[in-house]
Amino acid sequence: MDVKQPPATPRAALSRQQLAGLALLLVIACALPFLLGNYRVFQLTLALAWAIAVLGLNMLTGYNGQISLGHGAFIAIGAYTAAILMDKANMPYWATIPIAGLVCFVAGFLFGLPALRLEGLYLALATFALGVAMPQILKYKAFEHWTGGAMGVVIIKPDPPDGVPLTQDQWLYFFTLAWVIVLFFAGWNLLRGRVGRALIAIRDQPTAAKAMGVNTAMYKSLTFGVSALYTGIAGALSAIAVQFASPDSFSIFLSLTLLVGVVVGGLASISGAIYGALFIQFIPNIADQISKAAPWAIYGVFLIGLMYLMPTGVAGLVRLLRHRLANRSRPARP
Repeated sequence: MDVKQPPATPRAALSRQQLAGLALLLVIACALPFLLGNYRVFQLTLALAWAIAVLGLNMLTGYNGQISLGHGAFIAIGAYTAAILMDKANMPYWATIPIAGLVCFVAGFLFGLPALRLEGLYLALATFALGVAMPQILKYKAFEHWTGGAMGVVIIKPDPPDGVPLTQDQWLYFFTLAWVIVLFFAGWNLLRGRVGRALIAIRDQPTAAKAMGVNTAMYKSLTFGVSALYTGIAGALSAIAVQFASPDSFSIFLSLTLLVGVVVGGLASISGAIYGALFIQFIPNIADQISKAAPWAIYGVFLIGLMYLMPTGVAGLVRLLRHRLANRSRPARP
């Protein structure tokens, strides 16, 4: 006797659509290095690294409500950790990535402890001070043996493993893409579960969250640490791709750029990190091609236009369009 399966619910169908979309996106991502030149592949590698950094900052600002204007400092710590280990200790490039993440996790957690006393604009000002001070700290003479002072540290671009028919840029692209997949999957599991609900509760109703037994101090400090871990890994990956780590590469403008990526991509959105990373990587180049005289004016026009047309970010617009398409596909009720 055949038993008919119940029809799939719209939510289940949407989940299958999402999985199909992710699979298609992964196929496209794997095909791009073979369709583009080395310079474009290099740009995409940096965009993938920025996506990790934007996701890390979004965990802190979008999900937990802690505003940071100094996350460029953690990118610098991650980049210099990888560069120093490769240059001074001859450590393999792949082994420096988790170490850079661990160092930044400790640094972020320790910075988050005193920052518990600060909220809102006061926390933003404290992190702003961290972002401003980091380039000067890296130039300090006592650290010059390790950081190279104002000259920075030059590292060698790694070759692909023996027998792998890829160029250096293609290999670094796939290496970075693997980290993106791992960290985005970990972030999705973290933010879609109990921890994510606790972070949102602390962001929206901190008093009620504390009354329900949520350890707000521990969650805030750990969120700062995990956010710094993501950002530090992004810094290490970008330093390996660029083959260089210099104090002037990690100015306060970098921290502001990351925040722009979070807002453009969409606050409290995992997929928004991809959109935000593409914006901060490619829009300045497009603005420069449009106007050599005033590229940042064009950049400002792009930014204002996006905020006017998509106040919830690119991810918010995509979510809205997806819901409308899903509602149109549903059969009308009799």
